[in-house]
Amino acid sequence: MSRLAKKPIKVPEKVTVNLSNDALEVKGPLGSIKQTLNPSIKLEIMESKPSDGRSDGKQIQLKRLNNSKSSKSLHGLFAALVKNAIKGVVEGFSKELEIHGIGFNAILEGKKINFSVGFTHPVKLEIPDGLKVVVDPKQTLLTISGIDKYKVGQFAADIRSIKPPEPYKGTGIRYKGERIIKKAGKAAAGAAAGGTK
Repeated sequence: MSRLAKKPIKVPEKVTVNLSNDALEVKGPLGSIKQTLNPSIKLEIMESKPSDGRSDGKQIQLKRLNNSKSSKSLHGLFAALVKNAIKGVVEGFSKELEIHGIGFNAILEGKKINFSVGFTHPVKLEIPDGLKVVVDPKQTLLTISGIDKYKVGQFAADIRSIKPPEPYKGTGIRYKGERIIKKAGKAAAGAAAGGTK
């Protein structure tokens, strides 16, 4: 990853970047993100210089202060975080979750989501600041979106953990497109064993 981190990160026209107090603030059409930096990583904001000599906007260059293993890892990590921050304020990030099961659904109630997923009581989850959740009319598909990739991914994981997909019937909450490997039930396994005699 550190080899990719050596390359300058181009800042799009719609994005402004400011460095202050060991933190990078990235502002774009969808909002702003502040990314705290590690002391072992030096960040520079400079004008990019194309071959024809004209200025082509700003770019960010990350440099590590030493070549230790931890610094190399942090170099790659912070390059990825900066790229994600720029992408987040321009395009945003999203995750989709599907609810499978008879009578299972999710209902949006203001800043909370009310889940009915087979428990004796509904499970309520508060939507974190900076995130938007949309529930489809069938109440079985949730779309989480926001500018912070970590927040979007973490909240999606929190929702999935309410009722992870079980391996026999496949009911529960899963990421859209997630493949669940189903196990044969005891009856099916017994019938298969009986047929081999």
